[in-house]
Amino acid sequence: MTDSPAASSADASAGSPADLIITGCTVLVHDDQERIGFEEDAAIVVREGVVESVTTAAAVRHRAAVERVDARGQVALPGLINCHTHAPMVALRGLAEDLPTEEWFNDVVWPVESNLTEKDVEFRARLACAEMIRGGVTCFADHYFAMDAVAAVVTECGIRAQLGQTYFSSQGARGRERSVDFALRRQGGAGGRITTALAPHAPYTVTDDDLAATAELARAHGLPVHLHAAENRDQAETSLARHGVTPIDILERTGLLDTDVLIAHGTGILDRDLPVLERAGGRVAVATAPRGYLKFAWPTTTPVRALRDIGVPVGLATDGAASNNSLDVWESMALTSLIQKSAEGDPRWLTSRQALHHATLQSARTVGLGESIGRIAPGWRADLVLVDLTGPHTQPVHDLAATLVHSARSADVRTTVVDGRILMRDRELLTIDVPAVVRELGERMPALLDRGHGRRIQEYDT
Repeated sequence: MTDSPAASSADASAGSPADLIITGCTVLVHDDQERIGFEEDAAIVVREGVVESVTTAAAVRHRAAVERVDARGQVALPGLINCHTHAPMVALRGLAEDLPTEEWFNDVVWPVESNLTEKDVEFRARLACAEMIRGGVTCFADHYFAMDAVAAVVTECGIRAQLGQTYFSSQGARGRERSVDFALRRQGGAGGRITTALAPHAPYTVTDDDLAATAELARAHGLPVHLHAAENRDQAETSLARHGVTPIDILERTGLLDTDVLIAHGTGILDRDLPVLERAGGRVAVATAPRGYLKFAWPTTTPVRALRDIGVPVGLATDGAASNNSLDVWESMALTSLIQKSAEGDPRWLTSRQALHHATLQSARTVGLGESIGRIAPGWRADLVLVDLTGPHTQPVHDLAATLVHSARSADVRTTVVDGRILMRDRELLTIDVPAVVRELGERMPALLDRGHGRRIQEYDT
């Protein structure tokens, strides 16, 4: 077990009730070499939002607690982290299907998004948070507009988030100023559950001058940067043809690689980019969302193995539901493992244990929270989920890691806990009224979907 002496002593103290005790489960743990392991018939003791101890079920049988969860037959995992999404895009799920990237943006998504109001973003973010909590996601990195509305929803529903207000250079200096203002005002909000980032959209929609200014602001205020870059091979090749540099080169010359930067997608990262990323000295992370790449028929995927070899963490993501159709990080975990095997031509890579590592510790590092979430261990925030493996599709269990990655589904998540607070118990959401949100969205939908005005928030031309 992973008890410390102090934690064991606390367990023995009958006069010290815990806030939450989860008993009888199998717990996914990381050892000192960050290898995945499992502790059976275990208990998790939580106090003030933090894991106090991971011990045996027998050790806490008589321990007082404000709340107890009997988790026999279930596996406790660190909560999944959606390292790159556009949560309010759930309202566009299924709206723009079977289109290449340029038409998807220019003919459907960006015309519709020009209709957005802050209230639209609020309702859509609430639906997205409900979907993620039900799917075992305890933290997400969001990159969108009207982010004060998203921050309000995060505060209300109890999930954790890194939030960034997107901007384009076409918005003028005011777009960048709004991104900085949001990041500074909301940093540390919701009792510390909200962290923030500066969020330029991408090198093809934000000028080098604006990217350089963003890098200076990030360094001055100690903020990370979250943006799209080298999303696909076409972008990289177009950038080389037009400017003689790759999108990754642009990040280096504008100083963004001297900040803590999260790159969304990176399927267009070329071999020539790897030394550039390696020179960044561990300040770069990449988020991969493989389902969308398959839908857009992109010819390559995120080079996870090559990035790992140079010390770049790769976290799991879904992107927005307009392209992915879901916010299911569980599916992203399975697809990442399968697609990496195919891309590398090696069935020994990416193993189930490696996939679980990407879903937990590496994803936490990707969003800058690798010292506080991503593990179930004393002193770490109590962000965790309980997964029921008693269903016919998960039996028998020969290899628990393989069962979790390739057989279990997001619907097998029974309970979701963030900061020690239960947000879903036995599949019942406790902080979001989904029918009410769906009704509100339905009333707004006709106005939201109107494209007759001919407006776009931006032009897609890489």
